[in-house]
Amino acid sequence: MNFDLTEERQMLQDGLRRYLRDTVSPELLARATESEAGHSGALWAGLAEMGVIGALFPEEVGGFGGAGFDLALVFEEMGRAGAFEPLLETGVLAGGLIAEMGDDAQKALIEEIIAGAVQIAFAHAEPGSRYDLERVATSAEPGPEGYVLNGRKAVVAAAPSAQHFVVSARTGGAMADEDGISLFLVSAGVAGLSLRAYPVNGGGRAAEMTLENVALPRDALLGARGAAFPAIERAAARATAAVSAEALGLMEAIRALTTSYLRTRQQFGRPIGKFQALQHRMADMLIEIEQARSAVINLAGHLDAERTERERHVSATKNLIGRVARLVVEESIQMHGGIGMTQEYALAHLAKRLTMVDHRFGDADYHLERFIRLSAA
Repeated sequence: MNFDLTEERQMLQDGLRRYLRDTVSPELLARATESEAGHSGALWAGLAEMGVIGALFPEEVGGFGGAGFDLALVFEEMGRAGAFEPLLETGVLAGGLIAEMGDDAQKALIEEIIAGAVQIAFAHAEPGSRYDLERVATSAEPGPEGYVLNGRKAVVAAAPSAQHFVVSARTGGAMADEDGISLFLVSAGVAGLSLRAYPVNGGGRAAEMTLENVALPRDALLGARGAAFPAIERAAARATAAVSAEALGLMEAIRALTTSYLRTRQQFGRPIGKFQALQHRMADMLIEIEQARSAVINLAGHLDAERTERERHVSATKNLIGRVARLVVEESIQMHGGIGMTQEYALAHLAKRLTMVDHRFGDADYHLERFIRLSAA
């Protein structure tokens, strides 16, 4: 098979890598981390101007990509730079759900998203739900104008900078049923919605969301009532592919730092990279990173497969990424020694962010068990 990028994707990759290399710095990331929004507004505007956000959406809604390999390309480069802009939340999760389920009026918001004028977040996970997508306790009851939402959402990534949210709530069924889950487009300023924001380990900000008698009109509903779970699962699959590609980019950046360090750090009158034990450890790490690359390519090519096949690839990839990420972080810090744990050195930020990848959309253990269940079924 030919895994070379198309001419258009190669141009996007070259331009995005060059832009991020020239723009992203430890100082910019530090300012972004300390800011109220949790990311760099200038970097976000630059990505929008380059068309990077548009690459995450299909042509039918105004984008020019949206395929699995488009996601992999963009997020690998973001990971390579260690950047934490809310592309995943705005372009893949919430934006992707609007593109799939929204009506014409709701889809009009995507034009503003692609232009970089609007950010949007997906509020789905709840206290106690862990990684189970179907565990939704937030309720949406009939109200005088449409619906009234009550409940809590946990770790809503990029919530402090979002102007709108896609919120999941139950309009029927028991708490763990797949049927009965609906999605609503909610403005950040609506009465009854409150956020408690905090910084996220590895960069960015998230929030705990409380919904107290939030009144919504009928046209806030996305798609059919009570039938949102398949779309949520598809969006989670695409997000898993994106975050796995980001992990791959982080691994490549860590590998480059470690290789450079082994070539320059002197011990006993020669570079420590000359020592055979470290060469063997580096070779093992390189092999595992190539395995991770193969898994990301495989998942990107199966995002449009039928449900069981797609989800098996999702779990297989996320399990492998989680295991390789841990190996890369541990080996790189050990080969660096003490300097690898200092906050002033780039490895500390990259390693922290790579470690947190395993905790988004299911860790390695969760996806191993899920893969076994899907295979048995």
